[in-house]
Amino acid sequence: MAGRRRTIGDTRPGEETVAVQVLPEPPTRPESSIPIPPLPVTAPRASLVVPLLVGAAVTVALGVYGRLHTPTGIAVNVAGFSSPQAVKVWLGSGAAAFAVVQLLSALAMWGRLGGLSPSWAGTAHRWSGRIAFLLTVPVAVHCLYALGFADHDLRTLTHSLLGCLFFGAFSTKMLALPRPGLAGWVLPVAGGVVFTVLMGVWLTSSLWYFTTFGVGT
Repeated sequence: MAGRRRTIGDTRPGEETVAVQVLPEPPTRPESSIPIPPLPVTAPRASLVVPLLVGAAVTVALGVYGRLHTPTGIAVNVAGFSSPQAVKVWLGSGAAAFAVVQLLSALAMWGRLGGLSPSWAGTAHRWSGRIAFLLTVPVAVHCLYALGFADHDLRTLTHSLLGCLFFGAFSTKMLALPRPGLAGWVLPVAGGVVFTVLMGVWLTSSLWYFTTFGVGT
């Protein structure tokens, strides 16, 4: 019977010897002296879901109130004007004028006016927007409380829809403004929508009034 296998140096007479070769360890790769930069961490994009939902809710709420509320015929009147309607169209015209100033100042801030970018463009942009919005508040109160959601013809229906949409779009823009990580196109698009809608409100109200009844107070 064959003997047990043993390694060299641990054998006895009559036992089978098995030679074991110890292989050298593989050479280790020298550490690179060039530092590996960490992978860039991209900040997550800010979500516009909440601003959009709030803007839609504001638009619908104003429309529903204007439809269900019984018009009173008068809400805002200022001495020196012939009628509350005249007050409304002149305040709307003032809001549209300041909106144009805000648009031009925004273009100046972004260098879109042929290199014209004064240092006060940012201040003009902010304050013209604030004044324009403040002028729209009494107009909206008059429209909703005194006139309601009018749909007598295409002009009044368009005006009512755009009036509600303006405050919804404005709410969306103001909620999106302080959110970090927004895509570069968000604020210009939001501002463009607010400006376009406001111009539509002015065209279907103030301009129509001036062309129909004349420019006067």
